[in-house]
Amino acid sequence: MLVGFNLLPAFPMDGGRVPRALLAMHMEYSQATNVAASVGQIMAIGFGILGLFFNPMLLFIALFVWIGAQQEAAFAQQKAALWGIPVRDAMITDFRVLTPQHTLGDAVRLILAGYQTDFPIVEDGQLVGILSGKDVIAGLAQLGPAASVADVMRRDCLTTSPYELVEVVLLRMQDNNCPVVPVIVNGQIVGVLTRDNIAEYLLIRGALEELRRRLGSLT
Repeated sequence: MLVGFNLLPAFPMDGGRVPRALLAMHMEYSQATNVAASVGQIMAIGFGILGLFFNPMLLFIALFVWIGAQQEAAFAQQKAALWGIPVRDAMITDFRVLTPQHTLGDAVRLILAGYQTDFPIVEDGQLVGILSGKDVIAGLAQLGPAASVADVMRRDCLTTSPYELVEVVLLRMQDNNCPVVPVIVNGQIVGVLTRDNIAEYLLIRGALEELRRRLGSLT
């Protein structure tokens, strides 16, 4: 039953990738994803109606399909908006780093000071890991503020260059559940890329494009 459900031709099920691939031959990738996601949401409504009258389990399936379809469509739109943008245009260049010897309390002070929530971890000038805001919260709950960054940091972190495309890095971030990616040039960290600052970049870019459209309509 689960195999058959997963083959339904709509997102977020795997079967939704087939109609999207066919649609993408005749329209933009983001539009094809939106169509496949809409089909998934229509199916979710159907599952919800059936769940009300026959099997309550279908209500949970409907919720899963609806949310998954929304997320898939949102990711496709974000990817389309980021097309062709290099990391150097979106990365944070004014950032703080921590060492493995710093404590979680040190990280909390930087977070509360408003600097950032995710940190590269550096030792002897070399990147050795990353510490996310979620890692800090989990570490505080389990070990307390005196625990060292080394106790909770992630050592298998991703890196990128200023010239890689943001859309490619974002996909790697999602595949590896990585909230922050240090940007490296000649072995040195020159910036960091996070999901939050990618979203902020898109908001700013969208506002500037809207301003250009308004000014263009006045000429």
